[in-house]
Amino acid sequence: MTEAATRAISVIIPHYQDLDRLNLCLSALSAQQGDLDFEIVVADNMSPCGEAAVIAAIAGRARLAIATERGAGPTRNAGVAASCGGVLAFTDSDCVPDPGWLAAGVAALAKQDFVGGKMIVLVPDTARMTGAEAFERVFAFNNRRYVEEEGFTVTANLFCPRTLFDRVGGFRTGLSEDLEWCRRATDAGYRIGYVEEAVVGHPARANWAELVGKWRRINAETFGLFVSRRHGRLQWALRNLALPLSVLRHAPMVMRSAALPGLATRLRALGTLARIRLWRMGDAYRLLFRRP
Repeated sequence: MTEAATRAISVIIPHYQDLDRLNLCLSALSAQQGDLDFEIVVADNMSPCGEAAVIAAIAGRARLAIATERGAGPTRNAGVAASCGGVLAFTDSDCVPDPGWLAAGVAALAKQDFVGGKMIVLVPDTARMTGAEAFERVFAFNNRRYVEEEGFTVTANLFCPRTLFDRVGGFRTGLSEDLEWCRRATDAGYRIGYVEEAVVGHPARANWAELVGKWRRINAETFGLFVSRRHGRLQWALRNLALPLSVLRHAPMVMRSAALPGLATRLRALGTLARIRLWRMGDAYRLLFRRP
């Protein structure tokens, strides 16, 4: 048995061509509080910078696994396959876990079968946010609601025993992998819980292009989930037809948000809210009526 095989916890980090943020993530993990026996496995999805550059960025703080199948889901699966801990803790290479993240998440598994923690949105300067950053400060990563109302957690902040992961199976690709995996787990009878003390920071999308890139991916993955079920295409059409009305419903949330300083920032967020919801509706119908 190798030294790695004796680890109690394996932290799994999928990575693709983001060395600076990977360095920040690994530094945050190196500063975890508590007497924890854990390893870190970075699963690289064939980054163009090359394996040597990834190894240099890791700088001895983690083990490296290479994922040859494209996609975040297969990359996480490759990290799990290369790991040895009895508990799996998932985060992303662009995330910054708080010092108490790992201890809080692992402790919560004593009460729930698998758990998700709190997500916060990071911006470089809260006094000078772009419209995209301000929008994300209000709407991105409400993981408490995801866990408690929708029954899933984002994979940037997920804890589960290895035995549970093995029974549920790995992440899939081409759809909303976090939602789909958690639904498989809960359908199998496992209970999900939320742990406020397990905090992970995620950078906000800085501009319109980054925000559209995010939602193009989410739309495509969510559409994949809808069309796999009965009457899914009709449900998709009706769901996205309501997006313009959601702007009116969520506008007061923007104007009252304590995360946004000043009227100008709130107005930028409000403009981005309207713009992205209309874009999402158009993209949703593009997916619905595109040729196979």
